[in-house]
Amino acid sequence: MFRTLTLILLASSAVGACTMAPKYERPTLPVAQTWSTPTAEPTGSVTAADLDWRQVLVDTRLQGVVDLALKQNRDLRVAVLNIEKARAQYGVQRSALFPGINGTLSEQRNHTPAGATQFGQIPGAAGGSIDTEVYSATIGFTAYELDLFGRIRSLNAQALQSFLATQETSRSVRISLIAETANAWLTLAADQDRLALAKDTLRTREDTLRLTQQQVDGGVGSLATLRNAEVQAETARSDMAVYTAQVTQDLNALTLLTGGDVPADLLPSNGLASAKILADLPAGVPSDVLARRPDVLAAEHQLQGANANIGAARAAFFQRISLTGSFGSSSSELDGLFKSGTKAWSFAPQISLPIFAGGANVSNLNVSKANRDIAVATYEKTVQTAFREVSDALSVRDTVGDRLAAQERLVVAATSSQSLSQQRRDAGLDSALTLLDSQRTLYSAQQGLITARLARATNLVTLYKTLGGGAPADRG
Repeated sequence: MFRTLTLILLASSAVGACTMAPKYERPTLPVAQTWSTPTAEPTGSVTAADLDWRQVLVDTRLQGVVDLALKQNRDLRVAVLNIEKARAQYGVQRSALFPGINGTLSEQRNHTPAGATQFGQIPGAAGGSIDTEVYSATIGFTAYELDLFGRIRSLNAQALQSFLATQETSRSVRISLIAETANAWLTLAADQDRLALAKDTLRTREDTLRLTQQQVDGGVGSLATLRNAEVQAETARSDMAVYTAQVTQDLNALTLLTGGDVPADLLPSNGLASAKILADLPAGVPSDVLARRPDVLAAEHQLQGANANIGAARAAFFQRISLTGSFGSSSSELDGLFKSGTKAWSFAPQISLPIFAGGANVSNLNVSKANRDIAVATYEKTVQTAFREVSDALSVRDTVGDRLAAQERLVVAATSSQSLSQQRRDAGLDSALTLLDSQRTLYSAQQGLITARLARATNLVTLYKTLGGGAPADRG
């Protein structure tokens, strides 16, 4: 009996190695072969996708904050747990490839009343009631499907691709968390700079306002100049209140990302200009970069899973063969089990051939093909979106350096202009309004410099994210 079953199972495994799923071919990437940027991107063997985030976020304080986020962030924890869930679901589906063997020990007692017996037809009954006992111990399997047309294997392939897609989605969440945490830390540094600038400006403008008030009180100052000085002082005071609240909000955002309070020694302390982030991030060739992005890989795994589902839908048009069998011992006495003459076995193959299903099988096949086509369109849209994100980040990188340099020159010029206005005002050559105007110009230029520095730093982080950053050790 066992030898026969073993041969059947081995034969079914050999036949079931093939499926009716169409051969998978990766769609052609619907994007250009070069990035849409003003300057040509140099090619090389190493791209940003090959770099560990620590090689990009060089600042040790920032590294410490990102480490906290990777250990404690709840969104990332959910993503990791989703991997475990998908792995378990794949294991459940894969188990259908093998027969589930169970051992059973049972006892059955029957009582037939006297009214249900016929005298003389049951030896020894004598018209009385009958009590019977049967003990059995068996091992076997129930309704194991021989996967002759690959239906189970197609479903197993779909479950595997779903698991792999979940892994890539988790990696995408990880990369996004690194970038979001870095940008939040940089934003906090920038707002701290803005707050410090507003405080310094307020002190300067209050001194100017006090001097102007004294001049007006002495009858040598202009009331219009006084009002202008008041406007500038209150503007700085308002900005200081705004940035004080913004710094607190930035800290709250960073706390949420890291899943707990951030130690003071990991917070920005020397201003945004001191933050160290790798500036030279090689982009690489679009076809290579995009094919390695986790969101693109996840979309491709979903496409492969939809392709496998077509095989399962096709297999539904053919017969299914299921086996039920057991082998063991049966006896009317418990201590008689496994004695000579108690061997018992059963074998019940079943063939189910679809004859009429009201069009359900055809509809299911059409659904699976439509899902495959939807997955193709989703994959192509994901690739196009990724291409745009990288191109946008590269275009900003190509211009943000010029913007930052221009803003630095503007601050130098505005500083010199204010110094000259102050000297001319002290010498009585210019009015106080000219000095106030130069102070306003300098304040605006200094704010613009902070914004330009933040734009450059966050652009590098965004570029690392859009290029699918993450060393091989971070994957899988």
